Amino acid sequence: MAVITIRKEFAKDAAAREALLDVGYGAARFTKVSERLREGRRPAAGLAFVACDGGRIVGTVRLWDVAAGIARPALLLGPLTVHPDYRSRGIGAALARHALEEAKRLGHRAVLLVGDAPYYGRFGFSSEKTGSLWLPGRYEKHRFLACELVPGALDGARGLVGATGRKPPRPRLSKLVAALHEPVARAA
Repeated sequence: MAVITIRKEFAKDAAAREALLDVGYGAARFTKVSERLREGRRPAAGLAFVACDGGRIVGTVRLWDVAAGIARPALLLGPLTVHPDYRSRGIGAALARHALEEAKRLGHRAVLLVGDAPYYGRFGFSSEKTGSLWLPGRYEKHRFLACELVPGALDGARGLVGATGRKPPRPRLSKLVAALHEPVARAA
């Protein structure tokens, strides 16, 4: 049996991660309410992970900065997926635990997600703390879950969950224009 390792995601992992998400969720992933909170944002600093079998990425999870109502910082977990050939081996659970432990170590206080309560309940997620929160779009309320990394972190949380994460750097217009004017190398 292969040894699966979990490590931070690198920029070079982007194509493999996206291919894995396509296998796990298909195009439907772009229609989900959680995607509205991730669009045009970068994952929370230091909170994007992959599971690897040797050099092959077989699982992925990311956490995103959000506000749980008015001025209540939190994270949004997702998407979490494992390649179908590697499912039922505990890789998804290991990724979730690793992400939550690292988030807590970095001082984050609460994590939200939209997912299956029977699966995520073992990590401390429930709908108990999301009753006065709502997401920007359609979703099944019973699937909107939270996990407090610090007890009481979501006490009194109320309102719309909104994206607060870092945006990718915008390309400098001068560099784009210069690239357009560079001579193209011709094959001999």
